[in-house]
Amino acid sequence: MTPQQLSYPEALAALAARGRFGIRLGLGRTRALLAALDHPELAFRGALVAGTNGKGSVLALMGSALTAAGYRVGETPKPHLVTYRERLQIGGVPVDRDTFARLSGVVFATADKVARRHGEPTEFELLTAITFLWFAEMGLDLAVVEVGLGGRLDATHAWDGGVAVVTNISLDHTDRLGTTIEAIAREKAAIIMRGDLAVTGAWGSALEVIERRSRRVAAPLTVTPPAPLRAVGRDGIDVELGRLGTVRVGLRGRHQAANVAVADAALDALEAAGIARVPPERRREGYASVRWPGRLELISVGGRDVLLDGAHNPAGAAALAEALDEMAPFLAPGRPTLVLAIMADKDVDGVVRALAGSTLLREARVICTAPSGGRALAADRLAARWQSLAGRAAEAVEEPAAALDAALTSGSGAFLASGAGAGPVIVAGSLYLVGAARAILVADPNLEPDPSMPHPEAVP
Repeated sequence: MTPQQLSYPEALAALAARGRFGIRLGLGRTRALLAALDHPELAFRGALVAGTNGKGSVLALMGSALTAAGYRVGETPKPHLVTYRERLQIGGVPVDRDTFARLSGVVFATADKVARRHGEPTEFELLTAITFLWFAEMGLDLAVVEVGLGGRLDATHAWDGGVAVVTNISLDHTDRLGTTIEAIAREKAAIIMRGDLAVTGAWGSALEVIERRSRRVAAPLTVTPPAPLRAVGRDGIDVELGRLGTVRVGLRGRHQAANVAVADAALDALEAAGIARVPPERRREGYASVRWPGRLELISVGGRDVLLDGAHNPAGAAALAEALDEMAPFLAPGRPTLVLAIMADKDVDGVVRALAGSTLLREARVICTAPSGGRALAADRLAARWQSLAGRAAEAVEEPAAALDAALTSGSGAFLASGAGAGPVIVAGSLYLVGAARAILVADPNLEPDPSMPHPEAVP
């Protein structure tokens, strides 16, 4: 079928238009689409990573270590912050606009053919096909792929790389995955296939489900408790990591001790599967140099500490609250400011309660905002929830840019020239808010904002 000739903005618009089909879990359309594209997913092996929280951190840690070892590794972090192209990268560099547009044209033309029998593919299914087609075309060494939603029926599960990773399990997406830990664990554990090597950082009843799945398909399972934490600092943590000894991890927050343990075990599994070998010195290098934009990312704006973190569910918000209190001695002194937005379909009260429990935020100025896109809770309603649940006042500034300006200024309408006496600004609650803030505050040549950025939380 003749590929469609699309510009990059046209490709984005076409993908966004597919959003009208919503999230429809199931593998039939994706498998048919990949078959019609001559199975690009069979051209590479690697690890498929599922879980409630920590998937992105494990992806970043593994990718950094594999890159340090000289591998060309494909990664699929999600959701994106500034540009849709972040969702498919090789060696940490997003796909270029022209290539994305060209591959989109190929996949859209094929999807029209597939739709006659299997129905219209969704936005995420199309993106998965575009990603796998690019990875195959580039001849990369291996891929580390993040599951979009759940696992059993997620489009990424049309690929089996040989290693299956489940980070942890908590309640999220209960409308689609089930209302209990055990039900959600079953959905995520389904990525473990016969012939795989499996790794998990889960515990309790979720671990029992994962162990049963591994036994059922005869997949050897490695269970990894968090690495012992040795130190917490401004720019990362130190952990004790088996034969590597004390290791520096360039990601903030004690919860990263669990993620680096899972990542390290996943690298062991890749080696045992004959896919890739990362020697100890390269692991150390990769873990120390890892970067994960928008996740406890600390930047300086006009001499002011600004911490960006999505924290879009209660577990993520609790991890942020804990990290803030541990990082407090390393942040600039002064009254902190929290810029907060939460999607209306998330557990708003759970996120607010978790953040309100932070000692650092107890006397914080709180500015509630609402990114565009239709799913954010209105700023005034969020401010009311904060006041009701936290017992402290909050301001409402509807536009994120204005909320950031209010947080970073001292009445003059211009960014502070000096941070003297100015406490840290924390931007949290929605990855879309973090993306909007990062586009304003950070000049990153690899992450040039899209002309019309699709909503980063509209697809998995």
